[in-house]
Amino acid sequence: MSRTLNRFPRNDIMSLTSGAPRYDLAESIGPDLRLRALLNGGNATPAPESLGESLGDLALAYGTAAGDPALRQAIAAAHGAEADDVVVTVGGMHALFLLAFILCRPGDEAVTTSPLFPNAMNALTAVGADVKTLPVTFGDRYCVDPDALHSLLTPRTRLVCLATPQNPSGVAIPPGTIQRILTMMAECAPDAYLIADETYRQAVYGDERAAPSMLTLSPRVVSCASLSKCHGAPGLRLGWAITRDAALREQLILGKFNTVIACSRADEALALRVFQREAEIVGERRRRLSEGLARTAEWVQANGDLLDWVCPDAGALCCLRLKPTAFDDAAVARFYDAMARHDVRVASGAWFGDEARVFRLGFGLLEIDDLDAGLQALSACLALAQKKAA
Repeated sequence: MSRTLNRFPRNDIMSLTSGAPRYDLAESIGPDLRLRALLNGGNATPAPESLGESLGDLALAYGTAAGDPALRQAIAAAHGAEADDVVVTVGGMHALFLLAFILCRPGDEAVTTSPLFPNAMNALTAVGADVKTLPVTFGDRYCVDPDALHSLLTPRTRLVCLATPQNPSGVAIPPGTIQRILTMMAECAPDAYLIADETYRQAVYGDERAAPSMLTLSPRVVSCASLSKCHGAPGLRLGWAITRDAALREQLILGKFNTVIACSRADEALALRVFQREAEIVGERRRRLSEGLARTAEWVQANGDLLDWVCPDAGALCCLRLKPTAFDDAAVARFYDAMARHDVRVASGAWFGDEARVFRLGFGLLEIDDLDAGLQALSACLALAQKKAA
């Protein structure tokens, strides 16, 4: 690296979130509450059986800046990494923002794709990066063209941010494409890291195998994800960044300490339980996603004269496009207006920087009967949109 990673200065006050001595006279707080005391009105009776004795004993104290060691080990095991490579964050967006802030000064260049989850784009612009976007289009099935990305790389590029599978399309970037991009980065942007947003990586369908983490491809890859999408636990606000670069990892820990100090210990304890039951939780969700995808495919086929779609590689999401031959711009507007009358919502492509006639449809949240009913309501909206305004 030609530039030292020093966005966050070290201060030994961070030692307050590590192991405590027998006589800790440096702390500024009183004794930590136990979770049981809250759940039982302050008495000392056992925690509810559904909660479990160990969680009842949980002290609502500061966690460590890096994250609970057992949780970091569980995350590392799912990525072929080491526990010391992992920094636990407050959701995946916290990791993406910290990486953008650490790696990019105002005027530095960042490369990403469009359409893109808007918060990920906003993290790059908020830190003052000069963001170069590689268009990935519905017509090209949201494929990333490594040669087109190559033209965006310069010695000022500090990070390349790619989601795989992508949001909103659910399309994955093949490992061979990633490897070509890494080779190009080494030649044209040697100071850059590749940030891999792998939020949907494990959300495959049925008995399909999840792709290995991109982390295994190069030490220049930093993997980010969370428990929100594949594990169904967005309320825990638990994410992570994984890097084998010691200097970057130290900055992530310092950055976390200087922004949120630590994650909630209750969130971390519950997150560890999610990982302990990961095979059961993720397996059931993959079966549900498989059925939801199949119902969506049937609906798309039945409405093939009105819209097209890009079948996703993973995730509870896909992109559809109203055919220009069936919907002019006014009809596209009527389509969105009609949804309010039918109590149904899709995600407009405009949210992500795509054209409005493209929309993201999620097929994983609703029970199958409700998904079928929602798709039928969407059919009614398509019909209404085709009617000319009086």
